[in-house]
Amino acid sequence: MRWLDTYPKEVKIFLLASLVNATGSALMWPLTTMYVFDELGRTMANAGFVILIQSLGGIFGQLLGGALYHRVGVKKLIIGSLALNALGLFALPWISAYWVVFICAMGWIGLFSSLSLPAIQAFIGFRFAERRGELFNVIYVANNIGVAIGTALSGFLADFSYHLSFVLNGVTSAGFAIFFWYYLSRAEPDQGEVHLTKRKTVQGGPGVWALLGNTRLYLFMSLGVLFLLFGNSIWNTGVSPYIISEGMEKRMYGLLWTLNGVLIFVGQPLTSWVKRTMARTSTAQMTASAVFYGMAYIVMITMYSYPGMVLAMVLATFGEMLISPATPAFISEHAGRSAPFYIGISGGIGAVGRVIGPYAMGVMYDKHGLIPVAWLATGTAVIAVLGFVLHAVLNRNREVKEYGLDA
Repeated sequence: MRWLDTYPKEVKIFLLASLVNATGSALMWPLTTMYVFDELGRTMANAGFVILIQSLGGIFGQLLGGALYHRVGVKKLIIGSLALNALGLFALPWISAYWVVFICAMGWIGLFSSLSLPAIQAFIGFRFAERRGELFNVIYVANNIGVAIGTALSGFLADFSYHLSFVLNGVTSAGFAIFFWYYLSRAEPDQGEVHLTKRKTVQGGPGVWALLGNTRLYLFMSLGVLFLLFGNSIWNTGVSPYIISEGMEKRMYGLLWTLNGVLIFVGQPLTSWVKRTMARTSTAQMTASAVFYGMAYIVMITMYSYPGMVLAMVLATFGEMLISPATPAFISEHAGRSAPFYIGISGGIGAVGRVIGPYAMGVMYDKHGLIPVAWLATGTAVIAVLGFVLHAVLNRNREVKEYGLDA
């Protein structure tokens, strides 16, 4: 881990806090469906509805978080959203007996768990501008290590108590809030770009409609991410039922995600090589990501076996490793003071694919099986490539504007 020595102490502490928070978050999300079906005795349709409400809350949270960054201030926004998320998680064991209240609480958790995301990403972009692209990637790796740890622990905790998983998730969210309260209270204001500790309303800045009108900065990139997330739903609504229908053990599906987590960590040298040689810019990394995803789905179609699923997961994981740091890095580099707004908008648009993908692919799988689903996923990857290429062309030689607007 010698590469960590090149970062200042505050970055290392931030990475540790992010890892712990990601571990806590991962304790819950694999268990939501099981909890609704097993503990609450509801149908799978009810469980799917709960996930939908939580996802819609997450979309709205990203949109709102980006819009509130300069109006509320980074300190109040991050700490407040994390604290309210923790409050919702602590309340779950006590309100789960009341179905409507439980659904509202899951929407609350989806909202406030996502509300802080644009603020945290924008904070990184402003605070560590010289190494933001590299740091986005390192944090992405740390978060995925936390997800791997949390997912592994979640099954053991569920055998003991579902409620304990919720409470521990709340503890990590509250701990992350305390970390940011301490960290931002000691941080110096960021050299005129954005005040870290004081409320700052953007005086004379463009309105929301003016920012939304600058579509070439965010729209085609966001639509590309939407189609990638839509296609990536194949793992839950294509590969998962395929493995069960073929009589394979359920752990074979879990091993695919174990492979995903391991690759995100050990595959960094190869990803770095791709960035140095073939995809040096963030726009090129987005396009390369969609190509990797497309190749993964083609492998599923041509091999149509478990080894094919393994190879497809390898390719899709490299696609994931390229896209996740690239989008916030591009916005931070080109949107100026409006980066939080555009991070929230792009995250909200992209998340739509994660909401509608499982249903669309689930219906197609029920009627036609895995191969048509894989063809659909391949088509979404092609559309994503086109979206990212168009985004790159429209932003070629683009200068950084104070508010991310065209001159």
